[in-house]
Amino acid sequence: MKKYTFAYGRGDMDFEVDESLVLKEIRTQPFEVMKDVKAGVLEAIYHPIGCPPINEIVKPGQKVAFICNDLTRVANSYDFMPVLVNEMNKFGVKDEDMFILFSLGTHREMTHEEMVQAVGKEVSSRLKMYNNLCNKEDDFEYFGKTSRGTPVLINKLLCNVDHIIMTGSIVHHYFSGYGGGRKAILPGCAAMETVRVNHSFMLDPKAGLGLTVGNPCYEDQMEGVAMFAKGRSLFLFNAVLNAHHQFLKMFAGDYIKAHQVACKFVDEVYGSVIPKEADLVIVSCGGYPKDINVYQMQKTMDNATLAVRQGGAVVLLGQCEEGSGSKLLEETCHKLGSAKAIREALEKDFRIGANKAFAVTRLMEKAKFFLVSDLDKTMAKEMLFSGVYSNAADAIEAAEKSLGKVNSIILMPEGSLTVPRVE
Repeated sequence: MKKYTFAYGRGDMDFEVDESLVLKEIRTQPFEVMKDVKAGVLEAIYHPIGCPPINEIVKPGQKVAFICNDLTRVANSYDFMPVLVNEMNKFGVKDEDMFILFSLGTHREMTHEEMVQAVGKEVSSRLKMYNNLCNKEDDFEYFGKTSRGTPVLINKLLCNVDHIIMTGSIVHHYFSGYGGGRKAILPGCAAMETVRVNHSFMLDPKAGLGLTVGNPCYEDQMEGVAMFAKGRSLFLFNAVLNAHHQFLKMFAGDYIKAHQVACKFVDEVYGSVIPKEADLVIVSCGGYPKDINVYQMQKTMDNATLAVRQGGAVVLLGQCEEGSGSKLLEETCHKLGSAKAIREALEKDFRIGANKAFAVTRLMEKAKFFLVSDLDKTMAKEMLFSGVYSNAADAIEAAEKSLGKVNSIILMPEGSLTVPRVE
């Protein structure tokens, strides 16, 4: 038996398994960590992909909007935002002519303290900061409908500036292909109805992790952002981090071209070949904030499902200190009780939150999920988890008992990031 330690919430948790049964411990590829963050930021913005350097774009006296991630997506904005803001000052842009809009999408409103935490005390004391509140209808301007029928409603704060700098990080996304890029605006700074219609395309089998070409959700986002971007200056600044939240590489420039290049690097960093699907997968989201709630934890579940065999079991370490993260997610699971029933309801009336109920429960059709979590046991049962445990050892014992015999195990300590595939 060998002891392993996986991240859990704001701490970690130990467990033991028979090392001889472990097919692989899947981790992000060990790329060299960026030693000088400021130098990395400057290199990216002065040598961008697909457009002129930043100093040839931004002029004195102009207005600049920064889009930043909320706390559910790790970007280390507090490291690069001071550099970006100070460069704007060098170009003749005053602090009062810049602001930050947090791309919440449909997530909850950030507190002022969380905003300060996200971008750092220096920047937060100099620039005005706003939440994108998707349900506040008066906050959005209409740009027409995409060819798939998505109404393009984008936050008005972005409509009257000279430049929009879209910041954030990039990881795989379970139905949009990849995070980052256009997602800063759609869904990040869009209205609820825009997000609702766009996310309804997740039911299409072509909407999937790491897929862009032919992916209706991705293509609809790109079309919607292009409608908004017409006649506007958009500049991308995206980073790729490792599981320890350290910068590996930064990409800047044209929001389409730079993102495409970055996604190829994301595949290198987070992709992992496995010899075969295992009987048992033991996976951690990677700790807080990736396991802050079920809404965020679901992405780890998707990745773990790629590593487990049909009829196998997954032991999932996800503390969920904020519970489910969506009242509608809870209500949908309570009312409908199966992935099939939830899908049928979504096909008739697609609702944000209810879609997450489908995203979670559909995975139970391949494997049983044994959850190590603070999540309410009744709630977990309604979400079709096979059990909730306070420690990993008990969850592993229950999973092994359900399987009868375990011949193979795959370990995923960085489950929110790593994407397994059988060669």
